[in-house]
Amino acid sequence: MEYSEVYEKADGLRKNLEKVIRGKSGKIELAVAALLARGHLLIEDVPGVGKTTLAHAMARSVNCSFQRIQFTSDMLPSDVIGVTVYNLDRRIFEFKPGPIFANIVLADEINRTTPRTQSALLEAMNDRQISVDGVTYPLPVPFMLIATQNPLEYAGTFPLPESQLDRFTMSLKIGYPLASDEREIIRSASSSSALSSLNAVITADELGAMQERVGQVRVSDDLVDYILAIANATRNHKGIRLGVSPRATSTLYAAAQAIAVINGRDYLLPDDIKRLAAPVFGHRLIAAENYSGDVAQAGASLIEDILSTTPVPV
Repeated sequence: MEYSEVYEKADGLRKNLEKVIRGKSGKIELAVAALLARGHLLIEDVPGVGKTTLAHAMARSVNCSFQRIQFTSDMLPSDVIGVTVYNLDRRIFEFKPGPIFANIVLADEINRTTPRTQSALLEAMNDRQISVDGVTYPLPVPFMLIATQNPLEYAGTFPLPESQLDRFTMSLKIGYPLASDEREIIRSASSSSALSSLNAVITADELGAMQERVGQVRVSDDLVDYILAIANATRNHKGIRLGVSPRATSTLYAAAQAIAVINGRDYLLPDDIKRLAAPVFGHRLIAAENYSGDVAQAGASLIEDILSTTPVPV
């Protein structure tokens, strides 16, 4: 698949999502970038702004399998990954796959389940496989986990640990729509009607070919050094207690390649890295105890501070 074809299909995917998520083209573009980078997406925002709708729309836009898991405090790991049961007729143990075995999986309100159940997702997100009773089962290709959570509801929730957050390619906040967009939302059909009429614009095989081509985007050594400079700055910043991991730098590299293709290029620019630094790095940071800024916006604010002091390659 040529870069021009990848761009056309990515643009078609973006426009398809905009049919149900209005006035958020920038956020949609980032979500598409996470998909093309073979990543996972965490959408953290207040109720009713379109978190679940965006996940459903992405799944409907790609002709592939989809499963939604509504997380609750009483869920077990087997409810997610599956369970081995004994078949009386055949007299053997058989594995019954759970909802994680789909191309796109929506983990709705992921922070409402216990750490034990949350940990069942770690292997799936990192290795694209599941291990049960000593047997490893590969997940479908492509595979993407989209998780949602409400940051304001703390009763009965379990914050995601750093190891889980580090496996999400990006963390997005959709935010409230502008008044003009919200007026259009009110007057238009309901989101459920818009979703039901949404058609797939790419197939799973096409998505795999697009992801393969995205990984071939040209990145100069100067831009690799720029990514490393930003990462090292997070590890030495006085306002940051925990900086980003090597996994995070690789993730930023891949996501920047994806955003370049979405913008019609087969090469990377410094602006691609600057644009993605906060969505990719922000949720991975832990502010120092003496940090005086807004804790809820700490990650993005600290990244902006680092970007302003890190030399940009010319």
